[in-house]
Amino acid sequence: YLREKTGATAGNLSVQLDKLSAAGYIEVEKGFVGKKTRTLCRVTAAGRRAFEEYVETLKEYLNM
Repeated sequence: YLREKTGATAGNLSVQLDKLSAAGYIEVEKGFVGKKTRTLCRVTAAGRRAFEEYVETLKEYLNM
């Protein structure tokens, strides 16, 4: 889903998810569905706060 929505390559997406996880912005859970791997990502409370601050900063720059 994330790869499709972002247009990112699997390798690039993996690197970005690792960075977001290391920063504490997302939680990553890896598992299997049958024989296929599945990676679940969840935004953490810290991630939500960081995103909200980012949006507010953008609004300030745009004088909104």
